[in-house]
Amino acid sequence: MKLSNEIYSAFSLTRHAGNFRIARSSLIKSAHLLERIGLAAVGATCGLYVGATLLRQKGELFESGWIVLLTMLYGAVSFYVGIDLSRTFARTSISSTAEEYNGSDAVEVMSAAGTFSAAIAAALSVSILVLDQSLPNGVLVFVAGCWMVGSSLQVAAGTIARSYEVPVDKE
Repeated sequence: MKLSNEIYSAFSLTRHAGNFRIARSSLIKSAHLLERIGLAAVGATCGLYVGATLLRQKGELFESGWIVLLTMLYGAVSFYVGIDLSRTFARTSISSTAEEYNGSDAVEVMSAAGTFSAAIAAALSVSILVLDQSLPNGVLVFVAGCWMVGSSLQVAAGTIARSYEVPVDKE
């Protein structure tokens, strides 16, 4: 209990020290941007594993090293856009009833399914690389398909959520 009080008092002192003040909204926006950049880094890392798995198999389609770069870029974009939906969009989906269906539930399901599918592809890719397995082409098509479908669902969900106009309640 004492430690939390000391931490709080230290933060309150630094927050009001001198004339230097950080607006709460800009601090939250900065934190949100850092979070989104972190999500993009996770997506790029997942794409790295999927691309390395495809490149390792030396198939006709995946002979070039560009496949790794493309899967990394697509992963970064999809995780940046698709995982972190805006709060106003999430609030409208919570407050909506069955009679007032506005489509926000479908966007959240698309984002969740895309995240799950991309994560499965990344986990399979890591296990294939770590265990040094040589697998049939059907498994690789499954991994690549999971990655493409999952990442595409994330991009679609993020794009729909950001283009959705939230009605403002004036009470």
